[in-house]
Amino acid sequence: MAMKFPASLVTGDRVVVRYRVDDGLTDALGELIALDGVSCTVHTRRGDVVVLLEQVTAAKAVPPAPPRRRVRPRGQ
Repeated sequence: MAMKFPASLVTGDRVVVRYRVDDGLTDALGELIALDGVSCTVHTRRGDVVVLLEQVTAAKAVPPAPPRRRVRPRGQ
């Protein structure tokens, strides 16, 4: 069952989009960089993910990512 993509989401928002894949569901977390009547594109850490809107089961805006923690050398 496809859901109506939230009208409040616009390009530039940080979002999480849950969508159907062959073996269940998965999420795309990142910046919404494109949205049209057929698909949305989310720029994630692993690259751009294009999701057909008919596969989307949930989508919402999320807060900014926390700053990445600095890696400390071992033994300190």
